[in-house]
Amino acid sequence: MDKLFYPALFHKAEEGGFWITFPDLPECMTQGDDMEEAYHMAVDALGLCLADREKAHAPFPPATPPDMIAPVPDAFLVVIEFDMLAYKKRTGSSAVKKTLSIPEWLNEEALALNVNFSQVLQDALIELVQKQHA
Repeated sequence: MDKLFYPALFHKAEEGGFWITFPDLPECMTQGDDMEEAYHMAVDALGLCLADREKAHAPFPPATPPDMIAPVPDAFLVVIEFDMLAYKKRTGSSAVKKTLSIPEWLNEEALALNVNFSQVLQDALIELVQKQHA
């Protein structure tokens, strides 16, 4: 999956800062005290929302083109860039045990070299996943 781009509306909050909504994802809202924090919070909120949809096997809605979104008083449009693979790397780092089989001779050679089997598998899988997403 390539990067996704979703439009967000940054509404000026009365007490300062911004509250953020996503026209294509009405369940996705967040806030931030300043522009930088608001943008980072919008990326995280978008990640949570899309990850929940992915777990539920629900499709991601298509992003509305920014020029098709009607202006809203006291709000401005910001397009949020989102990378699902980077989000998963950042938030889903808990380990999962896997059982696998390899030839005995390969096991003996790798043990003699003090190979960390988990690290080798992780490195190979990361490389494979990155190639698939490229």
